[in-house]
Amino acid sequence: MKNIYGIKRTDLEEYFLSINEKKFKALQVFEWLYEKRASSFDEMSNIKKDIRDKLKADFSTYLITIKRKQEDKLTKKYLFELSDKNYVEAVLMEHDYGVSVCVSSEVGCNMGCAFCESGRLKKVRNLESYEMVEQILLIEKDISQRISSVVVMGIGEPLDNYANLMDFIKIINDAKGIAIGARHITVSTCGLIPKIMSLSEEQFQINLAISLHAPNNKIRNMLMPVNKVYSIEDLITAIREYIARTNRRVTIEYVMLDSVNDSLENANELADLLHGLNVYVNLIPYNETNHLEFKKSNKETIMKFYDVLKKRRINVTIRKEFGSKIDAACGQLRSKEV
Repeated sequence: MKNIYGIKRTDLEEYFLSINEKKFKALQVFEWLYEKRASSFDEMSNIKKDIRDKLKADFSTYLITIKRKQEDKLTKKYLFELSDKNYVEAVLMEHDYGVSVCVSSEVGCNMGCAFCESGRLKKVRNLESYEMVEQILLIEKDISQRISSVVVMGIGEPLDNYANLMDFIKIINDAKGIAIGARHITVSTCGLIPKIMSLSEEQFQINLAISLHAPNNKIRNMLMPVNKVYSIEDLITAIREYIARTNRRVTIEYVMLDSVNDSLENANELADLLHGLNVYVNLIPYNETNHLEFKKSNKETIMKFYDVLKKRRINVTIRKEFGSKIDAACGQLRSKEV
C-alpha cells in the first residue's frame, strides 16, 4: 500500500480520474494533509465518506516516528525510526533568515567518503519519498514553526535515490504541499555525473551543491572513491554543462582537513580548477568524530586558504558551524541508534 505522503498531486489527480471522480479532489486532499495537517482521511470532512473509505483502502497515512531529539545552540538533531526499524537522522538549524532542515535520503551510504561518519554503515536501502517528506512534517510539528529551506545533505547520496528525490522535491515545492520555494531547496552530491545531467533537464530552479573536497585526483581518490569512476576533470566538465543548461550557480563544498587538502598550493590548485565557472566555494571546518582519524584545519590555515581564493577572484564563504556538540554537524550523521 502506497503512503499518501509520497504521492505527488498530479499522481493523485490521475488516481481520482481512475476511480471516476473529479481530479480537484486531489487538491482537497493536499489541503487537508499540508495546510490543515490532518492525520487521517476521516478528518477530511468535505470529501464524501465513500471516497474517504476508498482512500483508506488504497493509501497509508503511516508516519515515521521521532525516536530521540538532541539540542545544541541553534541546532536540533532528530533520530527517526522507520517502519522496518531502520534509523535515519535529520538536523534543524536556526539562521538569521529562517529555519532550515538537513534531511537524509538513504539508510546508510555506499559512497564511502573517508572523512564521513554517515558512510560507515553501507547502504541498506533508499528512503521512500514519503519518508523524506515526513522528516520535514514531523520537525515542523515539533517546533510549531514553518521550515523555510531544505538541504538534502544528510545520510546518503541523494542522486543515488533519484526517483524518490524528484518526487520529494515536487511534493515539498508544490504550492498546495509544503510550499517550499525551489530556490530554498538544495541537493548535494558527491558527483554522480549521469544524474547531474539528468537533474539539469528538470524543470525546477533548485540549488546544486557538489562535494568536491580536493583540488586534484590524487587527493580526491584517497578521500572519495567515487572519483575513481568520475574524475575531477569529468566532474568539472559536467558542472560547466549543468551551469550552461540551467543558468544556475553551483556551490562547491570543500571540507578542510588538516595537512590533507588545506595547503596554499591546494588553494591555488582549486582556484585554477574553478576559474571561469559560475560557482562559489563553501569552506567547511571539519567536524571530527571518534571513529575517523582526520583532524580539523586550524582557523589560521582556513583563513589563509580563504584569502588565496579571494585574491584569485573565487567567490568563497566559510560555513558557520552547527551542532558539533551533539554530532549533528556535516559528516557526523548516522543511520543507526547508538
